[in-house]
Amino acid sequence: MDTPPKSAHTHEMTWWERMYVPEVFKGLATTLKHIPQKKKTLQYPEERPERLRPEPERYRGMHRLTKDPDGRVKCVACFMCATACPAECINIVAQPTPDEWTDREKMPAVFEINELRCIFCGYCVEACPEDAIRMDTNITVPVFGRREDFIFDRDRLLSHEPRMDLNGEYMSRR
Repeated sequence: MDTPPKSAHTHEMTWWERMYVPEVFKGLATTLKHIPQKKKTLQYPEERPERLRPEPERYRGMHRLTKDPDGRVKCVACFMCATACPAECINIVAQPTPDEWTDREKMPAVFEINELRCIFCGYCVEACPEDAIRMDTNITVPVFGRREDFIFDRDRLLSHEPRMDLNGEYMSRR
């Protein structure tokens, strides 16, 4: 029987190498090298990591609903965002607008997003014809204790603020 050909990159290991002693000492040297370095521990979510590393330009934070210049919710309850959502995490119940609102017929009585089901794809933002929903908040993943806290209602979505850049200016893009 012929022995299989050996690769050009392999060599016969010595007894010392088979005991992994050199590799253990290399690992210990790496550990000892990192011990005197300054620690970079953040108390998240109180301390934010943006100062260490800015978020990518296309980052998608938590959802928010926008308001028109009169302070009313921009959403017209067209259900386009709920239809476009592949995770089916958006729940909208429409109601007629007050008589003094002449620019639209409907508004959401209930607007809920289940953030546990959401996959943060951004399809709801792209589908909205009124630019009423955005994902440009400064909020990443919230820390809550109960599942019910992850279902964001209309009032909570309206309370979120847009994301700011490192200079404290609001980001203007979608």
